Amino acid sequence: MEVSVESVSKSYGFQKAVDNISFKVNTGEIVGFLGPNGAGKTTTMKIITCFMAPDEGNVTVGGISVLKDPEEVKRHIGYVPESNPLYKDMAIIDYLAFTAEIQGVPRAQIRERILEMVNVCGLKSEKHKKIGELSKGYQQRVGLAQALIHNPEVLILDEPTSGLDPNQIVEIRELIKKIGREKTVIMCSHILAEVEATCDRIVIISGGKLVADSTSTSLRKQAQNKEILKVTIEDGDRNVVFNKLKTLDTVELVDFLPEHTQAFEVLSKAGSGSRRAIFRLCVENSWTLTEMTPIERKLEEVFRDLTTVN
Repeated sequence: MEVSVESVSKSYGFQKAVDNISFKVNTGEIVGFLGPNGAGKTTTMKIITCFMAPDEGNVTVGGISVLKDPEEVKRHIGYVPESNPLYKDMAIIDYLAFTAEIQGVPRAQIRERILEMVNVCGLKSEKHKKIGELSKGYQQRVGLAQALIHNPEVLILDEPTSGLDPNQIVEIRELIKKIGREKTVIMCSHILAEVEATCDRIVIISGGKLVADSTSTSLRKQAQNKEILKVTIEDGDRNVVFNKLKTLDTVELVDFLPEHTQAFEVLSKAGSGSRRAIFRLCVENSWTLTEMTPIERKLEEVFRDLTTVN
């Protein structure tokens, strides 16, 4: 089921929290929704989940407008907030039965849905325990189970791996990927490596405005407007090589790489490439060029560039 955010704006008094943003999430797609604190992420999620209405624009879920029929939209959405509020004195089975009734699951289907969620979310060995007796990782699984109990087509997750240990993070990540094969998933997170490992696409907002909408690979390439190369040259004196690399017309900056005495980081000028010039320099000086590979920018650097206010 497609989620379409169309020219949405929302203000709190004189402050514009969300400023005319638009993006789509397709069925079977996992999209990471990123932004610094105060960027408008939570406001956008509240609008999509019908907790509040936009001042301008619209959101449709499967073609259903959050403005015209919010109750119908809610039936198609499962939501796991960051705090993941759970009744910790309840047993897992009882809690899932309770949430199934709240979500309007027909009584005849509740037992079947509980068994399915226990299996899908990996709760089989813990199903008779009280929620308060579970580890943080298993409590996150219960949160996912309650969000999925009514079989929604859209799943919205806010910081789903917050506070988990590395093993639990991997388990929840794999579970989200499995769920994402059949559902539309929007995941908010501050852990960029987690988003990159889990999501098909990344949407970034900053200051209430949309600043990026692409895959992590494409974002890194788009932001790489200046070529950066790792160059390793044998046979030449390190300082001589360094100084001659700096003289090339296409080169803006050269740095030594400390992990290798003959390795350098070469930054080309905007719109220029330095590979041919470096190769010719090595031939002219009878140096052995053993490595010349592009250095791809990390997603953290791209995120910082896109969301830093100058």
